[in-house]
Amino acid sequence: MPHVLRTLDPGDEDFSDLEPLREIIGDARVVAIGESTHRVHEFYQLRHRLTRFLVRELGFGAFVMESGFPEGLAVNDWVLGGSGDLDSLLHDGITYRFGRCAEMRDHLSWMRSHGGVRFYGMDIPGSSGSTVPAIEACLPLLDEVDPAYAHVVRSTLLPLFSYLPTDRSGRAWVAPALQAYMALEPAVRYELTARIAAFSARLHAMRVAYSSASRMDSSPTRSSHIDAALHCATLARHMDAFLAAMPEGATRTYPGANIRDAAMAETIEWILRRESRIIVTAANGHIQRSPLWVPPIINDPLTTLGQHLSASLGPSLVVIGTAFGGGVLQLHRPLLDGPPGHTELFTQSVGPFSPSTLDGALSSFGLPLHLTDLRSTPVPATHVMNGPQPQPLDPSAAFDAVVYIDSVTPWHAFPTA
Repeated sequence: MPHVLRTLDPGDEDFSDLEPLREIIGDARVVAIGESTHRVHEFYQLRHRLTRFLVRELGFGAFVMESGFPEGLAVNDWVLGGSGDLDSLLHDGITYRFGRCAEMRDHLSWMRSHGGVRFYGMDIPGSSGSTVPAIEACLPLLDEVDPAYAHVVRSTLLPLFSYLPTDRSGRAWVAPALQAYMALEPAVRYELTARIAAFSARLHAMRVAYSSASRMDSSPTRSSHIDAALHCATLARHMDAFLAAMPEGATRTYPGANIRDAAMAETIEWILRRESRIIVTAANGHIQRSPLWVPPIINDPLTTLGQHLSASLGPSLVVIGTAFGGGVLQLHRPLLDGPPGHTELFTQSVGPFSPSTLDGALSSFGLPLHLTDLRSTPVPATHVMNGPQPQPLDPSAAFDAVVYIDSVTPWHAFPTA
């Protein structure tokens, strides 16, 4: 039977309505919280409130989100009490523009005020459009311990990214960035791949030397900074592989691979070597335990982050999906005669949904906000709503539990979002 939830308000810390989660989660080290679609006020509120519960009541120590790992390092420094401007961090430290809203500002402000809760991005850099942030994140370390190689990186590797568009103010700036990459001559793409691979391999091979050469002592803090730089080098390689697969798509004779989700899973494993219990937040389509298959857009089932984590963690992973009954979504579309990468916002009313969807089936309970343990209460459905589109899915195979919200509204975006 569904458990009624009283509120989505993160400031309401009467957690009695969330107590069923204690049994659902048990001793799991990772709780993954999904969202049916991005940029929705209620989903931001839900994950903020669940974060407070998991931190205060169950001892979780880190919040991980679908955002670039290299960019998130500065966000973590701030939430742990460091200096910096929060608005700038929301703009630059969280990728895909997911930080540009009042909900995320409130979430990070609570983390800083609570003290000790770490922040991580888990994704490839540059909103999946550019390898540069991962490389640049390594340069402060190289400037200190390997300045000659830092010069090589600046003079021979970074200039190869001159193809990237200089205008990144559009909501969809990644689209022209990907188009520019695919327009490169094959020899240039291959040189990028070779130089990035050599960059990553060198940094990892020099790990001991870098630790010895550091002007600081061998404190845990210093060691963590070196480790983070090395992981950024790893993600530079993954980002390049993600890009390199695109021009091959038209001619390859074998199914594609979900390189991005595999990279996120590797980052989660990196985090778990440093944290005992973590909260992971991303789209339902990433955290689900079953393949992502959305014909006619994605015709070959792709292995998801949730599948990778399920294989490595088993019962130490709990996946909580979301569903909704309808409402208003804020979407964007290209400007017909506008600059590349620039879009216009519009809203779309959606719902109610077919009873064959998880969303439609849960709406039949007649409860505006509730939690259902799918392990004890299977819900017969063949699809789940992915924004305004139904996605084929067996809910009980994909999620351990699901939170249903009857009506959703757009996030409270900053003017430049």
